[in-house]
Amino acid sequence: MTMSAFEFIQKEGYTLVRQPDGPELGFHPGSGVKIITVDGLAFKSFDGSDALLPYEDWRLTAAERAADLASRLSLDEIAGLMLYSPQNKLPMPADTYGGRPFADSGAHAWDLSDDQKRFLFEDNVRHVLVSIVESPVTAARWNNTVQAAIEGRTHGIPANNSSDPRHSGFADAEFAPGAAGQLSQWSNLMGLAATFSPETVLDFARTARREYRAMGLSTALSPQADLGTDPRWYRFNATFGCDPKLATDLVKAYAEGFQAAPGSPDGGWGPGSVNTMAKHWPGGGSGEGGRDAHYGNGKYAVYPGRAYATHRSVFLNGAFALPGATEQCSAVMPYYTISYGRGEANMGNSFDRNIITDQLRGEAGYSGVVCTDWCITADQIDPGTHSGKPWGCENESVAARHYLALKAGVDQFGGNDAKGPVLEAFAMLEAEIGAEAARARIELSAARLLMNMFRPGLFENPYVDPAETARIVGSPELMDKGFAQQKASIVMLKNHACALPLKAGTKVYVPVRQVPPIRNYWGTIEAARTDMPPTAQMKRSGLIPVSDPAEAEAAIVFIDSPKSFRMGYDPADKAAGGNGYIPISLQYRPYTATTARSRSLAADPAEDTTEAGRSYRGKSARSQNECDLDLVEEVRRAMGDRPVVVAIDMSNPTVLAELEPLADAIMVGFNVQRHAFLELITGNGEPSALLPFEMPASMEALERHCEDLPHDIEPYRDADGNTYGFAFGMNWSGPISDDRTRRYGN
Repeated sequence: MTMSAFEFIQKEGYTLVRQPDGPELGFHPGSGVKIITVDGLAFKSFDGSDALLPYEDWRLTAAERAADLASRLSLDEIAGLMLYSPQNKLPMPADTYGGRPFADSGAHAWDLSDDQKRFLFEDNVRHVLVSIVESPVTAARWNNTVQAAIEGRTHGIPANNSSDPRHSGFADAEFAPGAAGQLSQWSNLMGLAATFSPETVLDFARTARREYRAMGLSTALSPQADLGTDPRWYRFNATFGCDPKLATDLVKAYAEGFQAAPGSPDGGWGPGSVNTMAKHWPGGGSGEGGRDAHYGNGKYAVYPGRAYATHRSVFLNGAFALPGATEQCSAVMPYYTISYGRGEANMGNSFDRNIITDQLRGEAGYSGVVCTDWCITADQIDPGTHSGKPWGCENESVAARHYLALKAGVDQFGGNDAKGPVLEAFAMLEAEIGAEAARARIELSAARLLMNMFRPGLFENPYVDPAETARIVGSPELMDKGFAQQKASIVMLKNHACALPLKAGTKVYVPVRQVPPIRNYWGTIEAARTDMPPTAQMKRSGLIPVSDPAEAEAAIVFIDSPKSFRMGYDPADKAAGGNGYIPISLQYRPYTATTARSRSLAADPAEDTTEAGRSYRGKSARSQNECDLDLVEEVRRAMGDRPVVVAIDMSNPTVLAELEPLADAIMVGFNVQRHAFLELITGNGEPSALLPFEMPASMEALERHCEDLPHDIEPYRDADGNTYGFAFGMNWSGPISDDRTRRYGN
């Protein structure tokens, strides 16, 4: 068969080759790649020769191709393959383009910045994390720019671009409103969990997979398979809740939907697949006191309830046991934490050989890529500053940290885009075990990493058509699916005297909400803002907005769940002679931890602490948005006995004892649009979601619980006698009892 049998189609930024009996091939004519024919079939020759190398032969298995290519790579190329870039914004606001700031450069948002050129060309980085982008079409064009630039280098290894979850109902913070192909908007993972529906999660994952691939994204840094057993944890709302069975089923559906290629009869890999990276082995949801391991103050995961195996079970029975032929999540990320008393050393999970090689590779039988969490090899500044996270290896050099992680069994270093320390680690490994054994070790990691490029077809065609991106991403069909799921994720907790639904034509007062400056988790102060009533959305839902509560027949108050000050560590306490540790509060009013542990479970030899260790007993914490409770109180007084509906955007389970008596109806959402709340409030749909966690009765009840145990928190009981426990939710008839509550309810 001659070249005339193939169809060459010029696309924006690349050429597409279609053949009747093989995969589509995408290449850039200026890259040096050559299309050759063997046995009447078309292949890409990455070195421009007429010889077909095994790794270029798409008829071979991914494993055969990966092993062949890994054996051909230099140490520099393997080092680059083991790197995973920090977050890349498109455009890069802090970088330069041709030596000039982006605004003065004349560059497009999809052009390569100077730093991106450096890590792609000099450090051979091929795994790139993409965060904020100008639009999905920009992401597609940037992908094509990257692929064309590197296609003729490093044996044609393509870029494996990736993203953290980006489909939240607040996605307009990432994609400009009105941009072509705005991403479809769904709830966050906690909202998906609130549906108690693996089928819904599977539908979401299949939708997200289509949009990811249309933007040039081939790896999802998700699902978060951590059990959310401690409600104070900052990353709680990105879990599937606290229940092992529910979380396992949803993780399995999520990964299956992303990885299984459309049209594959056995649910296997193909050109439409997206790799998933399950996180965070062996579970990151049991930090002592609810603190998070992004900071040194939260470096310890503790297991007072002896539920370590329960946390691992979501990986073993979910992420590593998929129903289709992809079998398991293609990558896994250990958490920053030191799993206190569960590894072989007092070290972060990625440095602990027992956690990675013995438990993950051996006991769990995991064969995919192990990628560290971001920046574990960088230096820490202090326990309360977001910086490096080398827990247990603070006194080691940067190169030695890479070496220890390699010895533990990891394949890749998250957040690192410089090959130098990796090459130093290779030299250390060779000095210890010899050149041959060291080469075999790193070649094994290289082959695993390459598998995640061969299986989704990136070597054949890493390009995407921007015109198709605009057509697919955020299409009306997908937008409708996302909005329907948002509505299905909202939990109605209270409906006293059938206050809801509100009838069409009801005069409704929504107060202006003043949000004070808030220090977010990363330490950045978010500017004060004013949240105006969603007047247009209210009208679309059939309500009549009024600005005077005296004229209103009902009121709706939109607020956030409490945002605790400093999230468990206050430098001012340390400066005043304390140990720095304070409570994380889930209530609006100030809280003093009079019943907390008098001595912490985990002791840190790197800190100069008191005999109480990291205990915060007797110390106080406050909510940064206490004004939200003030606002509800003001509206309650103004409305008298007329209905007050409270709609809470909930990041963490909340102590509602202060708020619940003030409300006639309470609805809880998880990163959903206010219009979704309004649709349910007015009866345009019926509430159907359930709590995927317990709502604590009090902070004292929370202090009594074990950080690692699910379902050991005393739940709140409201004035109507309903208990806000796991799997509780209401519809218009009252508390929900159905197949979901029978399957998962306790």
